[in-house]
Amino acid sequence: MSRDFDVVVIGGGVIGATMAALLGARRLAGAGRVALITDAAGVPATPGTPAALADDWDLRVFALSRASQRLLRLCGTWQRLPAARLNPYERMCVWDASGSPGGSGSLTFDCAEIGEPNLGFIVEGRALASASLESVGAAGAVRIEGTVQTLRVDENEARIRLEDGRDLTAKLLIAADGVASKSRELLGIETAGHAYHQDALVAHVRTTQPHRNTAWQRFLPTGPLAFLPLPDGRSSIVWSITREQARHLRSLEAGAFAAALETASAAALGGIELTTPVASFPLQLKVAVDYVRQRAVLLGDAGHAVHPLAGQGLNLGLLDCAALADALAPAAGNAELLGEPRLLRSYERWRKSENLLAATALDALERLFSSSNPLIERLRGVGLGAVGRVPVLKRALALRALGLTGDLPAFLSAD
Repeated sequence: MSRDFDVVVIGGGVIGATMAALLGARRLAGAGRVALITDAAGVPATPGTPAALADDWDLRVFALSRASQRLLRLCGTWQRLPAARLNPYERMCVWDASGSPGGSGSLTFDCAEIGEPNLGFIVEGRALASASLESVGAAGAVRIEGTVQTLRVDENEARIRLEDGRDLTAKLLIAADGVASKSRELLGIETAGHAYHQDALVAHVRTTQPHRNTAWQRFLPTGPLAFLPLPDGRSSIVWSITREQARHLRSLEAGAFAAALETASAAALGGIELTTPVASFPLQLKVAVDYVRQRAVLLGDAGHAVHPLAGQGLNLGLLDCAALADALAPAAGNAELLGEPRLLRSYERWRKSENLLAATALDALERLFSSSNPLIERLRGVGLGAVGRVPVLKRALALRALGLTGDLPAFLSAD
């Protein structure tokens, strides 16, 4: 069976679903003319989350910027998120291992200082993925369960064959199937980067001191440790650590793991109780050499995977969606133009430079804060303290992280 579409999006995660819904929201393709290819498994929990915890917060959470919030609202996703599965946070405190929170070697951001109601939202991954998929159908896109077997693209169309023998054609193919993108491989797009030889450990914990709606992050020589505030008073941890240490920590019983975590956090939030199992995922820097092929384009982690130390991975991918929608605006109402090379190259120039800058900056920060050189340690502490004493610079950094400044599509510039 063969079926024709204007656009086929591969990848049923948040980025793919957001792009499929955005094509409808921006009226770039008509109802029934966009297909989203998803795995038949639906929306999985983070690996390591047992079925018994299905009603609890998933172990994977995201810190979403204001720009991401606006985009998801435009797609109809934000309105579908359960209130119990998101939490606005108001402050962020970052400090070096040699300093202390609130001390001279730390940096604190507060939403009140920039006239904003919050610094963003902590959102549960499973709820976000589910709401994103719901918005796809509401936008008039067609969800197709299946696995891609082959791709062929030329100047006229993209042809997709699924493993069950179904054939799809489209004027534009959008690959949003993650860091291990099969679509990217089938399109012949190479990648550059390196593994960090680190795993990120994730879990939810309860602390004896309240998190005060603050995101806490301590930079350690082995990698950063973050505590993200949840609405029930717990915190979600993201602990980046060497792979060997990660294996050891995951082998510990709950009390021993909590004790190790308390030591690593310098007891910034007091005593710690582990309330979930611990899951992990490997960290790597991977960037696509190209974002575009004839009638095809990469989005999100398929084009760039970065270190999670600043929580920007998903936000960068959502900005990809917004930028692609903006670049495709001249093709609205004309399906033939959706794969026009000049439009896709415009998107590539825009987002490739922004994403490469972000990836390079995050990689440099990871190297800087993991150095055990005494001189560099002192300079780190001085640098964090110096930023805190320059209100204009501090405000600029906060607004940039919120997605309120920078090279943004016009339709994200205001609510």
